[in-house]
Amino acid sequence: MKEAMFYEKEGDGVVRCGLCRFRCLIGDGRRGICAVRENRGGTLYTLVYGKAVAEHVDPIEKKPLYHVLPGSRSYSIATVGCNFRCLHCQNYSISQPGPDTLKISGTELAPEDIVRKAVASGCQSISYTYTEPTVFFEYAFDTAVLAHQAGLKNVFVTNGYITPEALAHIRPYLDAANIDLKGYSEKYYHEVVHAMLSEVLDSIVEYRRLGIWIELTTLIIPDWNDSDEELQGIARFIAEKAGVDTPWHVTAFYPTHKLTDRPRTPAATLRRAGQIGLDAGLRYVYEGNVPGEGGENTFCPGCGELLIRRYGFNIEDNRIKDGKCPKCQTIIAGVGI
Repeated sequence: MKEAMFYEKEGDGVVRCGLCRFRCLIGDGRRGICAVRENRGGTLYTLVYGKAVAEHVDPIEKKPLYHVLPGSRSYSIATVGCNFRCLHCQNYSISQPGPDTLKISGTELAPEDIVRKAVASGCQSISYTYTEPTVFFEYAFDTAVLAHQAGLKNVFVTNGYITPEALAHIRPYLDAANIDLKGYSEKYYHEVVHAMLSEVLDSIVEYRRLGIWIELTTLIIPDWNDSDEELQGIARFIAEKAGVDTPWHVTAFYPTHKLTDRPRTPAATLRRAGQIGLDAGLRYVYEGNVPGEGGENTFCPGCGELLIRRYGFNIEDNRIKDGKCPKCQTIIAGVGI
């Protein structure tokens, strides 16, 4: 165990966690919503420090991040736990441990070992992913500091519920994030995610204010968040608050976990969402989970030239040179692109 960061003692053995936007009030012997931070005698501990439940070498495109070191590999790690309870979580077995599985699992893996493995495997970045990196913040932070010293980038794949103070603390070492903007109604967030849309929107703005590169992902679920009104709301928010250079990934849903009563998302729905994004002025819109449909390619926002051709997570051709379109010299936004 390791003492947690970002908490305050409230008296009578109660503590207030300040890591995520739920700001849980936690009594002695109890855990927060994430189930991996526990109050013991008035001291809050993280139960997952150094306990990796997953580690893989992934294409950076799998995060998905299309404008961060395209074609590179990212060393990806996770611990158990999450502060959301998404009905459609594909990693629910490690992100949402139930009452009978609250035992913290994972393999001992020190931050320096993660960095060593990342360098040895030829990765250019470390991604904190699969579950929610906010809930293993201390582990991610210590790793991120060492990663920067080794010349690696750091990436969060996140639900966007971190507090401003925690985000500011890791900002010098956090190069990019893919943030889920799961829908655009409080009803959707309340019933499907068990969180608040307004907090996620504020978090996205805070990432942007701090200068961290962000890409946004919306998993489109039939009859839940696929209306023109909701998709237009997301596209307008991105254009106005995150900026038109912010990539928007609209991805297909496949029935899973507790949401098996909805069909998979038709490719036509993704195409409609993509057009809505372009109509709102977004320069980079991508369609995910439907390889071969052409929606994964990067086009120049200046002249329309095909710059990066993808199939799934693989790059088949990359014509960007020195961060620019070779045809019209338009600068292509991103990190190390």
